[in-house]
Order: sequence, then structure tokens, then C-alpha cells
Amino acid sequence: MTVHPIRSLIADRWIDPGPEARPVHDAVTGAQIGRAGGPLDVDAMLAHARGTGGPALRAMGLHDRTRMVKAVALHLRGHRDALYEASYATGGTLADHRIDVDGGIGTMLVFASKGRREMPDHDLHVDGGWEPLGRTGAFGGLHVCTPLTGAAVHINAFNFPVWGMLEKLAPTLLAGMPAIVKPATATAQVTELCVRLIHESGLLPPGALQMVAGGLGDTLDRLGCQDVVTFTGSAATALHLRANANLLRNAVRFTAEQDSLNASLLGPDAGPGTPEFDLYVKEAAREMTAKAGQKCTATRRLIVPAAHADALQEALSARLAEVTVGDPRAEGTRMGALVSQAQRANVLEKVATLRAEADLVHGATEGFAVAGADAEAGAFLPPLLLRTKDADAASRVHDTEAFGPVSTILPYRDLDHAIALANRGGGSLVTSLVTHDPDVLGAVVRGVAPWNGRIYSVDRDSAPEATGHGAPMPHLVHGGPGRAGGGEELGGIRAVLHFMQRTAVQGSPRMLSALTARHLPGAPTPAADVHPFRKRYGEMAIGETHHAGPRTVTLDDIETFAHFTGDTFYAHMDAEAAARNPFFPGRVAHGYLLLSFAAGLFVDPVEGPVLANTGLDRLRFLKPVEPGTPVSVRLTVARKTRRTDDYGEVRWDVEMTDAEGDAVATYELMTMVRY
Repeated sequence: MTVHPIRSLIADRWIDPGPEARPVHDAVTGAQIGRAGGPLDVDAMLAHARGTGGPALRAMGLHDRTRMVKAVALHLRGHRDALYEASYATGGTLADHRIDVDGGIGTMLVFASKGRREMPDHDLHVDGGWEPLGRTGAFGGLHVCTPLTGAAVHINAFNFPVWGMLEKLAPTLLAGMPAIVKPATATAQVTELCVRLIHESGLLPPGALQMVAGGLGDTLDRLGCQDVVTFTGSAATALHLRANANLLRNAVRFTAEQDSLNASLLGPDAGPGTPEFDLYVKEAAREMTAKAGQKCTATRRLIVPAAHADALQEALSARLAEVTVGDPRAEGTRMGALVSQAQRANVLEKVATLRAEADLVHGATEGFAVAGADAEAGAFLPPLLLRTKDADAASRVHDTEAFGPVSTILPYRDLDHAIALANRGGGSLVTSLVTHDPDVLGAVVRGVAPWNGRIYSVDRDSAPEATGHGAPMPHLVHGGPGRAGGGEELGGIRAVLHFMQRTAVQGSPRMLSALTARHLPGAPTPAADVHPFRKRYGEMAIGETHHAGPRTVTLDDIETFAHFTGDTFYAHMDAEAAARNPFFPGRVAHGYLLLSFAAGLFVDPVEGPVLANTGLDRLRFLKPVEPGTPVSVRLTVARKTRRTDDYGEVRWDVEMTDAEGDAVATYELMTMVRY
């Protein structure tokens, strides 16, 4: 078999491995397929990221970066078959590759979508709102987020060579930081192909992405406070990296997502014969066999009611017995090999430790059958199910992780006991709960949430759409306390902000409105020279304002609106009842009548660039309006966001006032406007 060099991408040049390169083996056949590692010019790598990649990314607006990330994801989607093919040597099945490849691509698309919808069409991200700091509103502050000016160094694990890179790369690029990716050597050939596909697409500016195949050398010793390090892998390696003196001295941001002893609880209501019991068996088997159990989120501890432990053991063993272990390319194979012989040896060592206090109730550590492959040459293991002899006396099951197709059953007495067992893991990425009882969910969430980054609840209602215990979603945080590393990844825009600096900026509304390209209370509101609805998107200026009114609200208006809509609430129709209401002086106008009058006052009826009103945000009714009150409206361009090549979204700040100038209603109006 041909041995391929696994190259590094440094300063936009592909670098061959050196004489000291480490061998990479096919997990299925054991044959050497590649070599990774070699000379690394750290100075050139960091200089290229900081001096070329960073400035190019920061010169782009946030929405330009979202389009770039989306384009990269779609490009990879068009080449995923090649990534699947390269991934077979890691031991996984096609289903495993889809988790990795499609999951990574999907994560990038989610980040691109959320960035476009939740971040401004600007180069500054505003976190939160305007905070007035004086009596008149002439001075205040807000928080802006700007890209760090260093490099993000991503140190990834072997089990997800594509997803592990892309789920960090997407928020890094959206933030405007260049990335240096260091994949695990055992599966670096897959990451190299993915990086090569991105690099050759030309979709990223030079210096935005580099890759190190092999060791990082003294890279960590050369980082500063503008750099970021992220790590996925074992607690021992994370501790070693985290303790780097230079990282500590320079307060370099360090995020760890570590393997943890995740638990899955079977609710006391979910006995044999219930849909939840069957779901639990299905989920437990999937977590043991997907990626051959090599997932940081895989279930290691199965915490089940003592009364149902025998039934669970029998049902799960029967399901695992149907799993065909063998050549991952062969039709019918449900589980492939572990990533390497070294990983299999490590798992067997940990299983031996666990067996000191747990019985092996399903599977075998030797003499097992493998379909279509050599069990000794490849890194194969069947699913191994253990059961504690005494859940209270057991300790190794709570501190020893066999990172493979291994889970242990722990019977519990009551829900408090189950919660205590789950928390003995010392901090987890995820704990799952299978129950149909909301009270059980409430007790478990309150009991285990402080020890977990995610709680996954599933029952008969959610099962058709549930994503699974082991599937972190880009919309929600991924990480956990204690043993899980104490860090956070994913979580939508939260992940982007990990690579940005949040800074409080103080000043006048006029100055900060100009800085952030959004209208702030107290900023100038120059009158529009023509009706703003007659202007195209590019012609509208932030702060530009249209005044309309007044219009007097009459009793007949209120009664007509009430009978037309059916809203005959007593405060609008019954003077005596309304007078007894402490919030109203008597009969008052409907809030939605006022909104309708506001629209009637500010809308320009002729056909123009405004295409549609798409909704309201932050609606507040501030002062009741009695019959006979004249009302006026102020319409101000508050924010603008490009949406397509044909139109953009304009957010308007709308304020309705009475004759005294008091605000009676405020809201944000959203319209789509042609370019």
C-alpha cells in the first residue's frame, strides 16, 4: 500500500513531512498509509496569521464573513464523497462519516445563518443595549465586540477530523480571526484533505486558515493575549496544555472541551413495556456503537432503576448482539474499528480497571468475530456492556473512561440516588434523561444541571425529532464543568464572541450612534427631505426621521374598532368598570387601534421601494389614551441590514406621542426595501 505524505499548510505553502514524521495506519487493515509531522516554522506561521489573515478578515464586515463561511460549507458539501472515502481508513462506517462530515458542514451553515440573522451588517457587533449614564441621556455607554488581532490555535481530537475542525473554524472566521488547525495525527489525512479543499477553493483570504500535521513545537510559548487556544481531547492533555507558563503569564484565552463520563438516566416511570424504555435501549445501543463509542459525548454510565436493571440488561444485550462488527465498507456492518491499535489497547486497559468493580455482562475482549476483516490486524472491539456489583461502592466507573464501545449499568434506588450517581462523574458534557414525567425532569434538571453543560431529555413525544444524546447542536452550548473542561463551544453567536473582545464604550448618543450604525435614544433625528418610504435602501440614512400627525382618537373610533375586531374588553367599552381599573382613567383606546392609526399616519400609499412590513419588535404601550386625545408619530431609521442582492431590511424606531409629548407607544418596525 502506498504511504502518502500528510502535509502541513504554512503561510499558504504545503510542507512535506520530515524524517521524524510519525506513521499513520489504516484502522481496519493495520497497514501504514501515511506520515505526518516535520519541520515547523512557527514564526512564519504566526506572522502570516497575524499579519496577513487577520487584517484581511477584519477588513470584511460581519455579513461578508457569514457569506464566506456559507460558501465554504457549500463547497465542502459538493466534495463530501471524497471526505467519506478518506475517512474509511479511520475505522468508521459511512454512517459515522456522515456524523463527522455532514455534521461539520451543517454546523458551518447554522453559524452562517445565525450570523446573518443575529449579528449586524457592520464590522462591530453590539452586545446588549444602550445604557444611559446621566439624568438627561446626553451621556451613556454600550458594549461593542471586536475581533482579537492574534491567531486562534485549534488543537483537535482524532475522533472527528472534519466536524471537530469546522465547528471551531466557523465561529473563528465569523469573528474575524485567522485559524491554525492542529489535527490529531491518527486521522490527520482526513483533515488535510478538508483543508486542501478549502484552500484550493480560494474562498478564504490568504492566511485565514493554516494547518499543522504533527506537533506544534513551541507554538504555545509564542502566543500572546490577542491569541486564543482551543482544545478537544483528554483531561490529562488539557491539563498539560493549560499549565503552559506562557499561556498563564499572558492570560491567553484557553478553552477545553474534554472527554467526560457522561450519564444517561432511565426515569422511574419508564419501565419495560413503555415507549420510553424502548427509547432508552435504542439510545444506549447507538451511543455505544456510533463511531465505535469514540465520542466525547458518548454514554459511559447507564443509571437505571434497580427494579428494571435486569430487564434493561437483557434488552440492551439482545440489541447489541444484532450489531455486526467488521469491515466498515461492507454492507451490513454496523460498527467498524477503533482508530488505532494503540487506542484499542488503551480501551482494554481501562476495561480491565472497570472490571475490578463491575461484571462484563455482554461482549468479549478476545475471541470475538469480525466480519470481512482481520480482528487482530485491525483495531476491532465488539460492544462491551458492564454492570456494577455495588453502585455505591464503585469508584472507578466514575473516574475511568474507556474511550470506545463501552458502557456500564448502575442500578439506583430512587431519584435522589440516581442524581447523586450522575454527579459523581465530576462534571460532564451531557447527561440524558428518558422519562415521560415532567416532575422527574424537573428534579433531574435541578439536581444535575450544575454538573453538566447539556441535559438531553427525550420521550415518546420528542423522539421523532430528537437529535440524540451524543449530538451537540450548534445552536446550543457544548462543554461542561469540572472533568468536562470548564469551557464552552458552539451555542450560536456565543461561540463567535469567544474570539472577540467585549469593550464598554462611553460617549454621547450622537457619537456612539455614528460608531455603531444604529440609532440610539438622544441621537440627532434630522427630518427626511422626502418621505422615507420613497427612498431606496442605500438612500436612507441612520437617524433620518419622518413626523406625522396629529390625529384625534374619538369614542366612535374605539367602538368601531371594538365591534369590527370583536375586542370588547371592558376597559374600552364599559366606563364604570374601566374607572375601577387602577391603570386606566376611564374608557381608553385599544393598543392595536393606536398601532393602526400610527401606520395610517406614516405610511406613504404610492408604490415605491418599500416592499413589505415583516413585523414588530419590542412593542410597549406606555400611557393610556382617552377619547379626544390627539396622537402623533415619529418614524426614525434605526438600523439597516443587507438581506439579498435585491433588498435589505430597515428597522425603524417608532414612537407615538400625545398632546403633552408623552410617549404612549413605542416599537421597532421592520420593512424590506429595494436597493
